[in-house]
Amino acid sequence: MAKGTEAQAVQKVNARDLKRSQDKEDLETLEKNASQPENYSTAKYFTDLPLSAKTQKGLSQCNFKQMTEIQRKGIPLALAKRDVLGAAKTGSGKTLTFLIPLLEILYRQSWNAADGLGALVISPTRELAVQIFEVLKKIGKAHTFSAGLIIGGKEFKVEQERIARMNILVCTPGRLLQHMDQSVGFSCDNLQVLVLDEADRCMDMGFQNTMNAIIDNLPRQRQTLLFSATQTRSVKDLARLSLKDPEYVAVHEKAEHSTPKTLSQHYVVAELPKKLDVLYSFVKSHLKNKTIVFLSSCKQTRFVFESFCKLQPGVPIMHLHGKQKQTKRVDIFRKFTSSQHAVLLCTDIAARGLDFPAVDWVLQLDCPEDADTYIHRVGRTARFAADGHALMILNPSEVEGMLEELKKKRVPIEEIKIRTSKQQSIQKQLQSFCFQDPEIKYLAQRAFVAYMRSIYLQRNKKVFDVTALPAEEFALSLGLAGAPKIKFVKKAEKKIMGAQEKKEASDESEEEEEEVAAPVKEQKTKIDRMFGRKNQDILSEHYSKLVDFEGDKIKLDGGADDEDDDDFLTLQRADHALESEEEDDMNEVEGENISKRKLKMSKKERAKNMPRGDKTIFDDEGVAHAMYELVDEKDFLKDGDAKSQIKAFIDEKGELMQTADKEDKETVKQKKLAKKIKRKERERAALKEGESGSSSEEEGSGDEGSAMSEDEEEPERKRKWFEDESSDEDSNKKRVIDVAAPETLEDQEALALKLLGA
Repeated sequence: MAKGTEAQAVQKVNARDLKRSQDKEDLETLEKNASQPENYSTAKYFTDLPLSAKTQKGLSQCNFKQMTEIQRKGIPLALAKRDVLGAAKTGSGKTLTFLIPLLEILYRQSWNAADGLGALVISPTRELAVQIFEVLKKIGKAHTFSAGLIIGGKEFKVEQERIARMNILVCTPGRLLQHMDQSVGFSCDNLQVLVLDEADRCMDMGFQNTMNAIIDNLPRQRQTLLFSATQTRSVKDLARLSLKDPEYVAVHEKAEHSTPKTLSQHYVVAELPKKLDVLYSFVKSHLKNKTIVFLSSCKQTRFVFESFCKLQPGVPIMHLHGKQKQTKRVDIFRKFTSSQHAVLLCTDIAARGLDFPAVDWVLQLDCPEDADTYIHRVGRTARFAADGHALMILNPSEVEGMLEELKKKRVPIEEIKIRTSKQQSIQKQLQSFCFQDPEIKYLAQRAFVAYMRSIYLQRNKKVFDVTALPAEEFALSLGLAGAPKIKFVKKAEKKIMGAQEKKEASDESEEEEEEVAAPVKEQKTKIDRMFGRKNQDILSEHYSKLVDFEGDKIKLDGGADDEDDDDFLTLQRADHALESEEEDDMNEVEGENISKRKLKMSKKERAKNMPRGDKTIFDDEGVAHAMYELVDEKDFLKDGDAKSQIKAFIDEKGELMQTADKEDKETVKQKKLAKKIKRKERERAALKEGESGSSSEEEGSGDEGSAMSEDEEEPERKRKWFEDESSDEDSNKKRVIDVAAPETLEDQEALALKLLGA
């Protein structure tokens, strides 16, 4: 039996060693084949690539067989550990292009939990991060790596406990940087692969500083993969920072159009107050379709969602925007993905990378920010060679500028007309909703302001002109009784009016200059404009010193200069002061020229605006100098260079400090000695006083000479701050009573009576 068990153990050891050697040979073969990407340039199927059996198993279970164009060009380069900067149309399969190499690189290095973080995938939105993580779980099911999803909206402490054990992380930039700063044990020192999905949006969405901080925390010896549907300058800047000799893979750069061929694209011109009517009519006529509707703000999305739910068009209505909680966003994302017929109202949060299956229509109720945003929005349909339709609703003021932008990006789009017979108006229903439900009215007001602000803040003023919008009619179309007051619209109108007035004024001034020989001086400099404003009393004193008023005066004898003979009326400065001027002079004497604004100011606010005093010192001649004055370099170097002067200064001040320290110690020592002597004298005086008191009781009253000597020897005690003269008298009455120790009760009573008498 013993021999049999030994033989089985030997067989197991041999089988284990044989398997290890076989695995090692397989890894070496994969490494060798992957280092030659040019051999796989004609590969069409995933099985043609040098992938491990575990990855092949995950791909086959998900029915991923034939590669797309971006996958054929990008995966072999990424498997060879080269940096890749990839650009391809939306829906072309970019996610697998970086997930497959990520798994393979870690597998070929036999990565395990002890090695820490090996791969990092960063996406701009939480929904896209969730989608990437779901795909990673499916194709990496056979691998033994630990993977984590790090996004905002979840418990931070739970993530902190697990993040240090992860081999692969899919995350958003803000949450990742928070863990880098706060999570103990989280390290990126062994990172092998960094992936940025939708990299241009990562930079555009306000993550630029965050991304730069993240990249600074990552090791430079790593592989970097950047993917996006549209290449912008920010991506190229990022590529220069983090990529080393990148392979640029632009699949559809030379294509005729920037959007898929299977996508039909149209636009409709509609007045702003009619937009919701067009949307409702479209939804009612496409009840059996799956539609995504893009709006420009969260407030609009919420208002349209609540209103359409009350209208009950006959199809499920959902909404997705950035103000929702993370759990709700994920639930809506999954619900819409699994729905067959539904309408999703959303902001641009759903415009990037999200793969909603079988979307029939992408409707853009509000004009996109630019052509790139348009391309990403319409990319939610017609994915993977499927058919799709896109419709954009434009205001009349947006048509010309937007079509020009789309033409530059090679986007084919055609205009269509709406049949008036099929168009329905919902304005009366919205008015009744706002009248009956205060919450709907509040949402309508916020939606109105949010839309107007989004138009006002857009950069491209050729497309977006907030002053060209009919605000009152738009408010009525939302169900409101009138348009809410908006400050920024008035500012925009004032800017336009000011520009027109300036233009007219400049034209008039040019005409006057032609007629009149002496030109009129205009306020051109910034300082002149500043002094031209009201309530500039702070700088009035300084300004009056700078301005020469002598030129304003004319002769007081009534005779004018020869140059002013033609003037009909002439203003002159009189010597007398009016009552108002006298009051101003009084205010100036008191310290300030008071304005209405200053009268309302508190003492603290006035103190803040008061000029700060400068500390000065006087030399032997009485001349004032600043506390610290700069010396010329030549004068400074006369005493030696800076280091030698610093050393001499430290030595000099050090000696002074040492001598001062010795003097202080000596004075403290003398004070302690004086205190000790005084205490000894007080103790001696108290002993002598006790002896003299006992002798006077035995012999009677003592002679006056001895009493005088005792008084002279006794030091005078200073009264404390809480004592008065009566306390001194009480202290003088106190005497020392010397008696024998009491033995009986009678002796104790006698001692008590004697003490009470004393």
